[in-house]
This record gives sequence, C-alpha cells and structure tokens, in this order.
Amino acid sequence: MKVIAFNGSPRENGNTQRALRMVLDELEKEGIETELVDMGKEPVAPCEACGVCRKTRDGKCKITDDRVNEFVAKIALADGVIIGSPVYYGTMSAQTKAFIDRVGYVCGASGLLRRKVGAAVAVNRRAGALATFQEINNFFLIAEMIVVGSSYWNVLVGREKGDVDSDEEGKRIMGDLGRNMAWLLKRIV
Repeated sequence: MKVIAFNGSPRENGNTQRALRMVLDELEKEGIETELVDMGKEPVAPCEACGVCRKTRDGKCKITDDRVNEFVAKIALADGVIIGSPVYYGTMSAQTKAFIDRVGYVCGASGLLRRKVGAAVAVNRRAGALATFQEINNFFLIAEMIVVGSSYWNVLVGREKGDVDSDEEGKRIMGDLGRNMAWLLKRIV
C-alpha cells in the first residue's frame, strides 16, 4: 500500500509540510509506504478548460511544461492521496487550486481516482481552514474517492514556521488521521 501527500505550500519546511509529515509518520508506523511531494514550490499552470484530457482519456494533460502529468502518474500508483494547503486570504493556496483543477479534470476523465482514499489537511492562522478543508474534500468527493476523517477537522493552527508543533490538539488530530487512513486502507486494498 502507498499513500502520496501533496503539500500546497511554497514554504520550505513550513507548517503544512510539518502537518502532512505528522500524518505520514503514522501511516509509516502502520507499514504503509508514503511519499511527500512539495508541489507548492513548483510552477503549476492553471487549467485551460480545453477538454483535451476528456477526449484522449489517457491520464495526461496537454500542458507539459510543469510536473502535473508526473503527479498524476504518482497518483495512479497510490492507494491513498492526501492534499494539504495553507490558508491564504480565507481559502487554499493558488498552487493547491491549480493542482486540484488540473488533476481533477485529467483524473476525472479517466476515472483514475475512483475509490482511492483521500484526506484533506489545512493549516491556518485565524480563519479559512474549514473552507479550505471543504474545498479539498469536494475534489475528493467529485472524483468518487473515499474520504477519511479524524477525531475533529483535519486542521492545525500556525503562522510562523514551526507554530504547528505547539498545536497539541492539532498534532493529535493528525495522528488520528494517519491511523484512521491506515485502518481503512488495510480493509479495502
């Protein structure tokens, strides 16, 4: 079994990456292979709504000057997908939105995400985490994925690098999320 996590933050070793690492650490304790991709540092072009992926249904986007097709190939090999985003101006980062739009269209055309396990993680300073959490989960649900939850919303609080390390409740929630995802994967894969 394998879970791939996509970090939508451009910050090196920032709070979103730390939050995702907390979940992945629990999955690894359960014997599940993991990979963390810092896609928020990558240029991700927005979807052009050209419809080519719907016509070809080959799991590829016609835009080839970024890594989205590589990301889709990684998703194809995974049993679970986690998407984490910081909250910028009340919602997910632009990088996360562009990623979701492109991956959603490409994978939706081919059914690639159907029945994979998905989990959303949001990191905020004050507000917007629930909107971000919901938007990522909307992506999973539209793709016919199975969404796993935790003991509360999968949200951590932090602004400066490392702040999430002080969010004791958030850290517990991330651990619960990792254990819940492992439990589910072991029953359906």
